[in-house]
Amino acid sequence: MYLSYFGLTETPFAITPDPRFVFLSKRHEDALAHLRYGITQGGGGGFVQLTGEVGTGKTTLSRCLLNELPEHVRAALILNPILDPLELLEAICEELKVPIRGAHGSQKKLVDRLNRYLLQAHGEGMTVVLVLDEAQNLSPAALEQVRLLTNLETPTQKLLQVVLLGQPELRDLLRRPDLRQLAQRITARYHLVPLDECETAAYTAHRLRVAGAQGEVFTRAGMRALHRASGGVPRLINIIAERSLLAAYARGRRTIGAGLVRAAAAEVHDPEAGRERARRWPVAAGLAAGLALAGWYGYSHWAPDLPAAGLEPPPAASASAVDAAAAPIATPPPPAPEPTLAAVGFAAAWDRLLAARGIPPRPAPALPGCGDAESGGDSVRCLEGRTTAAELIELQRPVIAELSALEDRYVVVQLTSATALLDAGDDVPRPVFERHWSGRYWDLWRMPNYVPELLREGDRGPGVLWVKEVAARAEPAFVADTMDPYFGPSLRSWALDFQRRAGLREDGIIGPETLRLLSRFARLPDA
Repeated sequence: MYLSYFGLTETPFAITPDPRFVFLSKRHEDALAHLRYGITQGGGGGFVQLTGEVGTGKTTLSRCLLNELPEHVRAALILNPILDPLELLEAICEELKVPIRGAHGSQKKLVDRLNRYLLQAHGEGMTVVLVLDEAQNLSPAALEQVRLLTNLETPTQKLLQVVLLGQPELRDLLRRPDLRQLAQRITARYHLVPLDECETAAYTAHRLRVAGAQGEVFTRAGMRALHRASGGVPRLINIIAERSLLAAYARGRRTIGAGLVRAAAAEVHDPEAGRERARRWPVAAGLAAGLALAGWYGYSHWAPDLPAAGLEPPPAASASAVDAAAAPIATPPPPAPEPTLAAVGFAAAWDRLLAARGIPPRPAPALPGCGDAESGGDSVRCLEGRTTAAELIELQRPVIAELSALEDRYVVVQLTSATALLDAGDDVPRPVFERHWSGRYWDLWRMPNYVPELLREGDRGPGVLWVKEVAARAEPAFVADTMDPYFGPSLRSWALDFQRRAGLREDGIIGPETLRLLSRFARLPDA
């Protein structure tokens, strides 16, 4: 809503870890250096620990680390650590593409296969790294299982290095006497702290600049207020700054001062308080008007005594004026109420989207996200992120849309050029939906499980043939090299053109976003 108003080309304060928006403060650079050292020179198969408060950038740093790993390093990233030891072993094997058919449910078989994989990787000169995000949620039993995995070694070198990312509670967890063996193996530690005021200003300016801002958006006072309100925590900076942009747009302000930031921060930290202030405003205005009227009455009542002070009394009101004053004041009719959006929690919205898309039920993630959407054998794909109304219209199918993450308010909606079609409640005009929508969405769709997440030129397999068949169905003019399972130059040329026309990143790689749009033309039950 506010992008064109501020001359922005995209949302500057999304909370997803987009590498283009990454800003590394001195603290973040130090933390990243510790991670690099622990993995490359100082790890030796031990543990590397990075802790920090919620929202300080731990996950973003892990993405930076994974993106810059050299070719000889293979990494497994576990984002959901609320697993028992057996589930954790299976998740690690799946991340490293270790075949586990026939080993499900057997801890010994899983460890044996993982050991063979690590020995083979070592023989090929590869280093294997396991990154565990939100590690404070690991059970002691799961942590002990991870420690035992680091016992896999050759006579000269351990075969697995582990990075633990977590909140400060992780440090307390590792002080437990029964985890002292693991704590003794930590070779590099770093605790990430929030940004200071100068870093907050640099962080905010960097994100605005990447998003296309040409001038200063926050005043100095506004920036100071932003730092105080967020405490220098990057995630809170993003949320408060985005609310500030929305508030400035709604009030027609071109720059954001301290007052707007404080109002936005109040909404973020205590949404109910913000609504209460909005409800109190008409009462306060009425009270002020009443006090003014009382003052006028006192003035007219004591006016006969004023000539002694050399003041003239006000002229007597005429009968017609008195009659006019006594007449009732015409009030304009109240505006028609805005249509309501029947919002629900994320879990309920997840279930509704599955039903709308004809996908068999599966548990909703514990937190808003894609979670384990693709488990279950019928290859359900999930994509989450931020987008525009135009892209949702182009999608031509329902998605989950976030109204407010802080209040757990979501709707399942399909957008048309004029209307937001809600799966529950009345349909509303598209502008009404956009006023409430945060810009975040989740999409679920079905696809054959033999189609991988990424297909590049030179790949071969049934997934390539599926793409060619769907592309030919979507665009009869499409001519592949041959209708065989090989990703050749003509398919890459078509992919580039398809991405260009769809407004996607033009890289010729058929990834999740390209596959999602292609799935509209697939002959599947929900297509």
